[in-house]
Amino acid sequence: MYWKYFKYVMEHKKNVFIECWKTGLYIHAFTHDLSKLRPSEFFPYARFFMSKDRANNYKTKTSDEDNIDFQSGWLLHQKRNKHHWQFWILPEDEGGIKVLEMPLKYRKEMLCDWRGAGRAYGTPDTRKWWRENNHKMKLHPEVRKWIEDNL
Repeated sequence: MYWKYFKYVMEHKKNVFIECWKTGLYIHAFTHDLSKLRPSEFFPYARFFMSKDRANNYKTKTSDEDNIDFQSGWLLHQKRNKHHWQFWILPEDEGGIKVLEMPLKYRKEMLCDWRGAGRAYGTPDTRKWWRENNHKMKLHPEVRKWIEDNL
């Protein structure tokens, strides 16, 4: 299970590396998602994505929210990696949220991540993926406009 997940991560990194390199994000090409190799992310992700129970979760409609181990790993990943839009969400003490503007280099890496993931998963149409998923994202208006202009 762990070897299979490691190969999966390396395939993702390879595809994002290609996209980052094309974009001129040479450092990001090497550093993208390195945190996925940290034990606090690697093991929860591997158990969640590669376990035999994962197929059963889909059959029984068990959601990701039921897996606290995976949730903790995902939260750590989001907050360690500035190319995730979730990194730029600031919960306010009064209960609301503030959406911060993402710097250009992280916007670019986010697009590279989406493109690389699409290639790895056999769904390379990033525009289609954006149309189907952007309503779920809390993005600063400038970031949303930039993404739409650059897709």
